[in-house]
Amino acid sequence: MSFTIATETPLSDDVRALVKALNTWALEQTPREFTHHMTVEQMAAPDTTVFIARSDDGQAIGMGALKRHGEGLGEVKRMFTLPTARGSGLAGEIVGRIETLARSEGLQRLALETGAVESFASAWRVYERAGFQRCGAFLDYPADSPHNIYYEKHLT
Repeated sequence: MSFTIATETPLSDDVRALVKALNTWALEQTPREFTHHMTVEQMAAPDTTVFIARSDDGQAIGMGALKRHGEGLGEVKRMFTLPTARGSGLAGEIVGRIETLARSEGLQRLALETGAVESFASAWRVYERAGFQRCGAFLDYPADSPHNIYYEKHLT
């Protein structure tokens, strides 16, 4: 499968549909109180850059975002690939774009939160192939949650 990746606003209808698909899937895996979703409006904030993958016919098939925090920290958010595009290398490519942008802006560390059940195993593999390592909770995420796993990658 071929695809293109570009930064886009998350406010378009097809990206909203992608976010809705991610939210639906995530809430089937993880109790609501342990999900940490950003709305499309939050994703459109100036501190966040959204990468959208599109198929040859222009369909939004995957996404990921870089949210900037203080003190050199960037957070990988809203990673998702439609089931029909999984296994194509798309998620790894988006993570690579996020890392490249973070490095170009001088961020020192990337971190992320993901689910802890086996249905998230493919995401764990994407992050680990990209050089992320499991770590403890960061920011205001719960430290002792059985539903969340945290990863980080030092960029310096």
